[in-house]
This record gives sequence, structure tokens and C-alpha cells, in this order.
Amino acid sequence: MRTASVLVTGASGEIGHGLIDRLAQTGRSIVTIDIAPLEPALARKVRREFTGSITDKWILERVLAEFEVDLVFHLAALLSTRSEFTPVTAHEVNVEGTLRLLEFAQHEGESHGRPVCFIYPSSIAAYGLPSLEAKAAAGAVTEDQFALPTTMYGCNKLYCEQLGHYYARHYKQLSADAIGRVDFRCVRFPGLISALTLPSGGTSDYAPEMIHAAAKGEPYDCFVRPDTKIPFMAMPDGVEALLALAAAPRDRLTRSAYNLTAFNPSAAEIREVVVAAFPDAQIGFDVDKKRQGIVDSWPAAVDDSAARHDWGFAPAYDFERAFRDYLIPTIGKRYAK
Repeated sequence: MRTASVLVTGASGEIGHGLIDRLAQTGRSIVTIDIAPLEPALARKVRREFTGSITDKWILERVLAEFEVDLVFHLAALLSTRSEFTPVTAHEVNVEGTLRLLEFAQHEGESHGRPVCFIYPSSIAAYGLPSLEAKAAAGAVTEDQFALPTTMYGCNKLYCEQLGHYYARHYKQLSADAIGRVDFRCVRFPGLISALTLPSGGTSDYAPEMIHAAAKGEPYDCFVRPDTKIPFMAMPDGVEALLALAAAPRDRLTRSAYNLTAFNPSAAEIREVVVAAFPDAQIGFDVDKKRQGIVDSWPAAVDDSAARHDWGFAPAYDFERAFRDYLIPTIGKRYAK
């Protein structure tokens, strides 16, 4: 008999570390897919580890044959900065990989006769505001506003949100006997800041890069203007949000995709907090006009009232607590001599 399991793709990434720790506490059988092997401490917490790309058809065939998957956390993706340098590869991984995984979830659901819960992290990159004036006037942006992304990553994420909605609500709608077996649920994450893993190529990574550089005693030039604002969230709140959304009763959910946010300081405010914690820190500003343009197209704030109402989203970390209690002490300890 196949083993009932949770599948986590992109398991060795920033979100995957915390998510696997939390899933392991529940005693669930965990199966992972990642192009990089898991760290030994993380690998011990999973039942089966597959090393390879989600675009590798044979991996999903093996998982389907050996495991009865009823919950998928699809974390694998090429992030925003790298996607701009390799847009075709980004499409292959971010879109074609997601489509393969949606098909996999549909086949799993057909095999065991119940829907597969498919949790998909999207991003504020799915937004595209046309100007700084529009950004200032927009206020807290809802899920249905300004869905005109300007990056390959944002286009990929927005399209995959729609693919998931199709599989969940309209799968093979002209077929007489097709039954959709994918319960697609998506969050649009703000910039996520982790104390446990290194920044890995996101355009919002100027915030964690400041802290890591300061803790290491290295100078750092922030690539956005001091007045730049976008929403952020501490990684533990991101992990808890994914688990809360997965556990929410289906009939409580009014949307396929939900905004999330916790705090939205300016780059200057982040620098001020970091310098207060590391007085010798050398943090300046050297604006990269192209990356600045991307960040300027993202909202300064988002409206996450739907997530709070439908499934009780409530971040534990505000700006002060995230830096004081989580980020600065944990990252500082990492580089302590």
C-alpha cells in the first residue's frame, strides 16, 4: 500500500526549512523534491528525499507510484532577480513545473478519491503599479487591483494563480465525467525575512542583506532608495500562514489567492534598526535603477483583510518584534566570534 504523505517541493529553500520542522512535529510522512540535497539535519525529518527538478517527469511518476499524497506545498521556484537573467528557464521551472505538479495532484486525487490540498506561495511581484504617484495614491492594495506585473517572475506567479484556480474550479469543464480533485489555495507573500537561511536572490532581499552584512562586520550598500517601502513578514509567520491555510475548512474560503502582510518599513527605517543593534555597521545606499524600478512597481502596502477574516491569519511579529526578538539576535549569533 502507498504511504499517506505530504509533498514539499523546493524543500531546501528558505521557507522549506521552517515548514519541514513544523510538519515533522505532527508526525506526518514527508516527501521532498529539490534540485539540491537536503542538509543532513533536515533530511532526517523526511521519509523520502528526491533530488532533481520538478520539471523531471520521472520524479513525479515515482512519487505517484509510491506515496498517497493528500497535501502539496509547492515552494520550488526561480526567484525574481535570477528570473530576469534567465526568463525562459524561469518559465520552464515556475510555470511548466507548476503545471506538472497540478496534473500530479489531479492524478493523486483521482487515485485515492478525494481532493488534494495544493498550497502555492505567490508573491507581491504579481502586482505592477505604473508609477510612484500611483503607488503613493493606492494605499493598501487588494488582491484584484494592479495585477499587471513587470517581471518574468511576477508574470509566472500571476499565471500560476490562474492555473490553480482553473484546476480547482473549472477543470475540464466541457467533459461529461471529469471531476476536479485539486483544492488550490494560494498566498501572496510580501518580502520574507529569515534568520536561519541566507538571502537567495529575491529583489526584496535588501532587508535581510543589511542584517547579515552588519552581523558579519562587512560594509553594505542597499540597492534601493532610503524611502522605498514594500510589505515584509518574518519567516516563522510565513510558515504558520501556510499551515493555517492548509488546515482551513474549504467552505470558509472565499478566494483562491490571499494577500498577506505584517509590516512595511522604509529601507531607511530598516537601516536605522540594524545600525542601532550593530553600531559599527557600515550601511549606505547605492541605488540600482533597474532593481529599484522593479521594487517601485510593487505596492507599499497590501490589504490582507480577506485572509484575516476567512482563515484567521494573524502574524505574531510586527516590525519591532521581528527585528528585536527574532532577526537581529539569531543572525548575530550566527556570526559571533
